[in-house]
Amino acid sequence: MNLKNSKLLHQVINGLLIAVVIVLLGFLSVRYKLEQDWTAGGRNTLTSASQKLLKQMPDPIKFFAFIPPESENRRDIEMWIERYKRVKPNVDVEFVDPDRNPAKVKEYKIHQIGEVVVEYQGRRETLNPLSEALVTGALQRLTDSGDHYVVFLEGHGERAINPGKGEAGDSQDGYVQFAEALRQSGLKVQGLNLVKTPSIPDNTSVLVVASPEQKLLDGETKIIDEYVKAGGNLLWLNAPGQPVSMEAVAKTLGISWENGFAVFPDFAQIGSPSPAIYLATDYPPNPVTQDLTYVTVFPLARPFTWDQDLLRAAGWNVQPLLLTNDNSWLEIGMPKEGAISFNEKAGDKRGPLTLGITLSRPVKSEANKDSSGKPAESRSQRVAVVGDADFIDDGFLQEQGNKQLGLNLIQWLASRDSHLNIEVPKAPDTSLYLPGWAMTLVMLGYAVVLPLLLLGYGLARWLRRRRR
Repeated sequence: MNLKNSKLLHQVINGLLIAVVIVLLGFLSVRYKLEQDWTAGGRNTLTSASQKLLKQMPDPIKFFAFIPPESENRRDIEMWIERYKRVKPNVDVEFVDPDRNPAKVKEYKIHQIGEVVVEYQGRRETLNPLSEALVTGALQRLTDSGDHYVVFLEGHGERAINPGKGEAGDSQDGYVQFAEALRQSGLKVQGLNLVKTPSIPDNTSVLVVASPEQKLLDGETKIIDEYVKAGGNLLWLNAPGQPVSMEAVAKTLGISWENGFAVFPDFAQIGSPSPAIYLATDYPPNPVTQDLTYVTVFPLARPFTWDQDLLRAAGWNVQPLLLTNDNSWLEIGMPKEGAISFNEKAGDKRGPLTLGITLSRPVKSEANKDSSGKPAESRSQRVAVVGDADFIDDGFLQEQGNKQLGLNLIQWLASRDSHLNIEVPKAPDTSLYLPGWAMTLVMLGYAVVLPLLLLGYGLARWLRRRRR
């Protein structure tokens, strides 16, 4: 074979190899898909919270987008739904032309073009606009067919759950924002004044007693105590300086509140502005905090002790929720100006201190019986006690992981374990705001400086070639 034929053969073989590679790449691109999200905060990818929720929803999810065929928003909606389909394949979207399907518009109660309805297990929610927080919140509500009422005790100076005459959240010590977060999670929120209505509703999933400023009447305490003894779920939040109240409930739960607050001498090293503010960086084993990775902030926390023998005899399983370190101590009284030092003679106690516990035990219901006619265990009674009521108020709810911990507590108490740690964080700000002088510089750079640089570069190249 001469040299010319050898070169031709090599060229043919190289061409065939290139064609084979192209065909293989095309085949692989159809069979396999690789996507990478390089946006800030991964805002084009579902958060781990949304992915966790989708994996707990076995049935199909369908979106109905009421939008005309010629609308430019159609592609945006398809891209939104695609995020959910990547995690859960049985997610589908159907586009409905409002002009051609007035019956469906009426059936789905559509009020304006562009609304999207998400449907799961025959239940529906309308969304407008689309965002991950809104979609995931709607899916949370759709996964639970039952009504869960979170009832907040009122009438003794407890935290307000409804806005006053101003806007929502105008009172920093209220629970307005927390109550709204509970509603978005699919829970129903209402207040209860036992003087007006001397009984706890039967549909109460969780009763919340949030640091009453006035002592409860003996009859009110008795109602709550009987509710707990009958298997009711309770979240009891207390704070230093509050009057001793609900003694009967404390006795039933084996709780003894300390007359002081927890001091954290290492506050400066961990970034706390005061030794009376506790920053929890880790947690003892507990279902409420098992996947919680955020720091939580507890301003002015009240320690307490609990009677292990009494609770064990009553069938309770007790788990610590919040514990301080060995360097902390109980400071008797309320915070004062000036330096704080440990004084054992004054009654101060060394840590570790208990700031929160959870209790659970099986309860029996006469309404539910097994095949033999005997009462069967129907559910688990759950109680949580925390020595701080400020960490979920409107002033501190958005601090670090406070909101997530508060939601986890309520979800766990309501036996909605699959909803723990499902909170979509806020998307990063995608808008760029520049002052006037900066906008002027940018405009001059693009309109004047950059064209002059390109022109100068072109002239320099032209002059250099002429000299050759």
